Amino acid sequence: MGKVRKKLKVHIKTKNDITRTLSVGARLKCADNTGARTLQILAVKGFKGTKRRSLSAGIGDMVICSVTEGSPDIKKTVVPAVVIRQRKEYRRPTGERIKFSDNAAVVMTPEGSLKGTEIRGPVAREAAQRWSSVSSAAKIVI
Repeated sequence: MGKVRKKLKVHIKTKNDITRTLSVGARLKCADNTGARTLQILAVKGFKGTKRRSLSAGIGDMVICSVTEGSPDIKKTVVPAVVIRQRKEYRRPTGERIKFSDNAAVVMTPEGSLKGTEIRGPVAREAAQRWSSVSSAAKIVI
C-alpha cells in the first residue's frame, strides 16, 4: 500500500472574496463633486455569474448607474461608477472586518479616470488599490 498524502488547502484572498451585496436596483450615494447626488445600479461590469443569478457588486467594482438625483444637466443620464464604500461588513486577509456607514460610489469616465476632482468621506483600501485615479483624489483611505 502506498503512502496517503494529505494535500494542503491554501486559500489566497482575491478580489472575488469581498462580499458582494449591492444588487441591481440598489441606490448609492455619490461621493464626488460631479453634481450627482444619488445613483441607481443598472449593471455590473465584468460580473460572471450563473443562470438566474442576479448581478451584484462589491467594493472596487465598476457599475453602470443611472443618476436619480442631482443637478439638472447630469440627472437621468447613464454613467459608469466605482463602488468605494458598502454597509455590509467584509473581511480582510489580515483578519480585520470593515464596514462603512453608507453605500457610496464615484462617477468615472468609460476609460477609468475620475470625472470629479475630489472625493468626500473615506475610501476603502481595496478600491484605492484597484483604481489609481480614485486613490489620488481620496483624502482618507481606510
